[in-house]
Amino acid sequence: MSSEDKGASASSTVLHRPSGEAALGAGFTALTMLLWAVLPFALAGALARVDPVTLTWARFVIATLALLAWLALRGELPELHRLAGGGWRLLALAVLGLAVNYIAYLVGLQRTTPAGAAVLIQLAQVLLSLGGIFVFGERFTRVQWAGFATLVAGLVTFSWAQLAQLASELDRYVSGIALIVFASVIWAGYGLAQKQLLVRLPAQPLMLLIYAGCAVCFTPFAAPSALASLDSAGWALVAFCGANTLLSYGALATALAHWEASRVSALLALGPLLTLAIAALAAGAVPTERLDAPSWAAALAVVAGSIATSAGGKRR
Repeated sequence: MSSEDKGASASSTVLHRPSGEAALGAGFTALTMLLWAVLPFALAGALARVDPVTLTWARFVIATLALLAWLALRGELPELHRLAGGGWRLLALAVLGLAVNYIAYLVGLQRTTPAGAAVLIQLAQVLLSLGGIFVFGERFTRVQWAGFATLVAGLVTFSWAQLAQLASELDRYVSGIALIVFASVIWAGYGLAQKQLLVRLPAQPLMLLIYAGCAVCFTPFAAPSALASLDSAGWALVAFCGANTLLSYGALATALAHWEASRVSALLALGPLLTLAIAALAAGAVPTERLDAPSWAAALAVVAGSIATSAGGKRR
């Protein structure tokens, strides 16, 4: 084995350590949570004007061009030689995972509602935690297992309550739930692949490659001409969705550089409550959830379970 191979092998076993700047970590995590909380409403508005594939393509193109310009100015473009020895295969897995996640979430969002999707997508964080157990050898405490059970119970209760209210659209809503759950599973796989890739590339150069790869994946199926017919409101929604992709994932990467992953995910778990609050305050302006008491209780159980799973003790 050459010295470079040995170095690459050794680097793959090095675990990331946060800087300890808790204020920065909390601030960037809060920014990510806010961006993700409002995103479903912008996506719902954009999907009324643009098909899911073209919208997803536009989001990745916007993120790619903006991040490319930023990294070029800073002289921090990706060093592609660092992906040798299996890195390219892992990158392909991450690109495919994120691309499939985006399109599955968008199509699922068309078949359900913004706040409902925000609650159901919480499954992704728990699946990522479970992936950490089986892939990276992490352990759950009893509190975390209790939180996981609470989260699953909350998800099932929330979905059942919504199905009872939307009996006239049962087939449509069930397919929406299935797509959101599928998107959660795929995102967890993407998260595990990205975590491993961070030993080869810094966060932002890595995200540039992932954004660009996803944009290429959707290019053959997108209809850019559909964007030309948008009015100013449509363009604003598409631009916001693209900027949200860039800023939210950038803020998340920065938060993870300064704060423990368990603390980041615990704060992000409050996002669905913010989404539900926005939906309640903006009733009439956005699609409403018609949440009854059991639905609200189930949503709170989802959030509580996610927090307990993410922060319920120290994982080894």
